[in-house]
Amino acid sequence: MSIRKLLIANRGEIAVRIIRAARDLGIATVQAHSDADADSLAVRLADDAVNIGPPQAAKSYLNIKAIVEAAQEAGADAVHPGYGFLAESSHFADAVEAAGMAFVGPRGETIRMMGDKVAARTAAMNAGVPTVPGSDGRIDDVGETEKLAAEIGYPVMIKAAAGGGGRGIRIAHDAKEFAHFFQLAQTEASSAFGDGGLYVEKVIEDARHIEVQVLGDGTDVVHCFERECSLQRRRQKVWEEAPSMAVSPEARAMLCASAVALAKSVNYRGAGTLEYLYDDTTGDFYFIEMNTRIQVEHPVTEWITGIDLVAEMLRIAGGEPLRLKQDDIVSRGHAIEVRINAEDPANDFLPFPGVVGTLSVPGGPGVRFDTMLYSGYAIPPFYDSLLGKLIVWGDTREHAIDRLKGALSELDVPGVKTTVPLYTALAGDADVRANAVHTRWLEHWLESNAKQL
Repeated sequence: MSIRKLLIANRGEIAVRIIRAARDLGIATVQAHSDADADSLAVRLADDAVNIGPPQAAKSYLNIKAIVEAAQEAGADAVHPGYGFLAESSHFADAVEAAGMAFVGPRGETIRMMGDKVAARTAAMNAGVPTVPGSDGRIDDVGETEKLAAEIGYPVMIKAAAGGGGRGIRIAHDAKEFAHFFQLAQTEASSAFGDGGLYVEKVIEDARHIEVQVLGDGTDVVHCFERECSLQRRRQKVWEEAPSMAVSPEARAMLCASAVALAKSVNYRGAGTLEYLYDDTTGDFYFIEMNTRIQVEHPVTEWITGIDLVAEMLRIAGGEPLRLKQDDIVSRGHAIEVRINAEDPANDFLPFPGVVGTLSVPGGPGVRFDTMLYSGYAIPPFYDSLLGKLIVWGDTREHAIDRLKGALSELDVPGVKTTVPLYTALAGDADVRANAVHTRWLEHWLESNAKQL
């Protein structure tokens, strides 16, 4: 079957992105929205819209029953979850399919397996994919785990088996810290994800964060090369680019092959991302987790490959076999994405919702701005502060950074403080331009530079 009418069970810029991809394919769209998002750009652009509840996400965007009923009443035959909210909920995927609609993403059983980091780690090992030295399964006994940590060697990372977004993670440098952080991580994981399961991994010092984009139809899988996401704040990505200039051609081939092997081993369907730590001094890489959804940073991959990843997700969910052959997917040039948030970077990134004045959006060759903004829009205070993503492309990485600087100078969101000053400073930083960064680099940089932003 092919999808005729699609319900978008998300908000913000990703909802707008999905609507535009569906429109290109001739698919009618229904935008699910809370009371707070009744005037959103996604509601304005969709063919139809349906209210699913109050502003609180728990009563709207996280309400499986309300969303499924809304999709049925609207006559939708498919649901796209976007990212965040219910995008990696196996219960949501199961409920959508039980109601006779297509879920634009992997099957619930796949989400369950790969969403549990311990199960994903086991799947990776079974597929022959390198993993970070650590526990083989979930851990509950702090005493036994302390022995394992000592064997692995400190520092070690205590991580939540479920969830993501950097929560439920603690780094212990010795046995005393381990006992203390074990309890904290367990409590935080239980509170955030309803699952207190933990596992332990050795900390790979000054690693880079590399991820591989895959597409699968449940049988065949292809990769769309890698992205680098090493510039992070509190384990949240802020600047992403493709390809990674730190990865050698030989390492790239092995990295991408490992991602395809793991995705094939779980019969992956849809768009997914396999994340790795990469040691560029040795060329070693280690699988850490899989995101079973479209990623915020997917546009950089789209730009270097020319593939509309959201459109491919919709085709696959509509029953089409994978159209792409690996040999046909090539990488050209360099793309960079920065996340534009309604935050004050000079004031510890304090959230800053407000009413947008006359919006000025950058343009020109090699510039793309994915956003939910329009002039006069009142940004709701209830949700994530992401306003949009500024993406640039250039023949080389240096060219892309120069284009980014120019595009940032054109972007103006009056009435709201944004993270634009952060990226303007980073685009001019010598280490960033030399690509001499790692996952902890930005935290150290901010200690000295945040007040000047």
